[in-house]
Amino acid sequence: MPWWRNAVIYQVYPRSFADGNGDGTGDLAGVRSRLPYLRTLGIDAIWFTPWYSSPLADGGYDVADYRTVDPAFGSVDEAERLVDEAARLGIRTIIDIVPNHVSDQHEWFRAALAAPQGSPQRQRFWFRSGRGSGGGEPPTNWESSFGGGTWTRTTNPDGSPGEWYLHLFAPEQPDLNWNHPDVRREHEDVLRFWFDRGVAGVRIDSASMPVKDPALPDAGGDPAPGEHPFLDRDELHDIYRSWRAIADSYEEPRVLVGEVWLADPGRFARYLRPDEMHTAFNFDFMTRPWDAGELRASIQSTLDAHRTVGAPATWVLSNHDVTRPATRYGREDSSFGFAARRFGTPTDLATAHRRARAAALLTGALPGSLYVYQGDELGLPEVEDLPLDVLRDPMHFRSGGVDPGRDGCRVPLPWTATGPSFGFGAAGEPWLPQPDGWGAYSVESQERDPASMLSLYRAMLAIRHAEPGLLGDAFEWLAGTGEQTIAFRRGDLICTVHFGPEPVTLPAHTELLLASTDLTGDLLPTDAAVWLRA
Repeated sequence: MPWWRNAVIYQVYPRSFADGNGDGTGDLAGVRSRLPYLRTLGIDAIWFTPWYSSPLADGGYDVADYRTVDPAFGSVDEAERLVDEAARLGIRTIIDIVPNHVSDQHEWFRAALAAPQGSPQRQRFWFRSGRGSGGGEPPTNWESSFGGGTWTRTTNPDGSPGEWYLHLFAPEQPDLNWNHPDVRREHEDVLRFWFDRGVAGVRIDSASMPVKDPALPDAGGDPAPGEHPFLDRDELHDIYRSWRAIADSYEEPRVLVGEVWLADPGRFARYLRPDEMHTAFNFDFMTRPWDAGELRASIQSTLDAHRTVGAPATWVLSNHDVTRPATRYGREDSSFGFAARRFGTPTDLATAHRRARAAALLTGALPGSLYVYQGDELGLPEVEDLPLDVLRDPMHFRSGGVDPGRDGCRVPLPWTATGPSFGFGAAGEPWLPQPDGWGAYSVESQERDPASMLSLYRAMLAIRHAEPGLLGDAFEWLAGTGEQTIAFRRGDLICTVHFGPEPVTLPAHTELLLASTDLTGDLLPTDAAVWLRA
């Protein structure tokens, strides 16, 4: 079976994982120093968010140069050493590719700004005249994923207002025109550049957004599938078929993983046809509330959609954009939505922690690949009281300060119980401040505690790799467990998760393999999960 079909993939946000040179920012040297930890955790691959040269207007997703590593993180040579050292430990490397846009500091965009209207340099992007009197209104009514408009007006050399350019995210992230052959050729060359250096695959950021309707119509109404002006257009699939051909040309085929935010399971599955992507993130499951019926429905619809194209599902509880489960699951509304994120939302951290432990066993037992965002294996909560003057996320600023943004899930990891930056590496303050009690969540503290979240994850991943029933696609719901319980069988392993207020009796079994909490007899309490031998 190909390794990626049931891999455990650990997401590293480099700025916040480990600081190897003591400057307050995480880097590749820090990751290299912590590879033994990742091997002990039991992962198969690391997915790195962008490590490229970038002004960091959006945490590295504003790429200035794909063929360099940002000096804050290291160098291309160090990236190659990291890929090689990880591979010798049995850990593959996946990196981010951001096809929708580049940084406004990218050489192409700087050349476009310096060139006149209608120039070849501008044709790689979406430059247009404005509407209304004097062209003072944006060319379309499209709304940004970060809030606000999607067009910024340029200024001509003589100081007069110029054309507008498109950015579906921040103004510092101009969208590329994928109808231009230079754009296609450049990205194919970038794939080969990193694949030739041993990278095992790429995660494709905002994978359903790069292609636009060249007529640039206003958004609105109810467009037919594939006819939205900038989302999930049918022309995308030709791009990913060409990328798949490149990935398949290597002796060990490289892997394509899509970030595909789509509500329609059928449209989602189209990206996973045998000649396109290998896997795509399952955001439906991640955003559902802590509710048996909701999660059961998501699991079934996910498996059904993937079965139609023969692709494995992916399971993930959070990432660098999403409120951590050890906070989110303790809220009255435990679902996730960007539009609903607000300062001061109350949470019960004890409840959230208990549910996050159960959710780990639920996702770890499902068929397909499992993604773990750095720090979730430590049970880190969202840091929701960061001082306003340290926030960096454009989602916060473009919301007018209403949305707290994503910095709270990006606070540097604690490695030691005490000491400067709790072992993150900086002699002084890291790039985002850590809470005073961060050491209690540290690797050092949890390694000594067999009941810790870290110990639970290590045990879970060890069993996941060892149990034959968890290595394939087998899956069978167990009947008769009630509306407040999820139970399924894979081989001779049973996973049961209970959501109701009163304990329930465990299914018939011969052995208790793992539990998210202490049990009393054969009773499973609320917000708890077990793995059983049938």
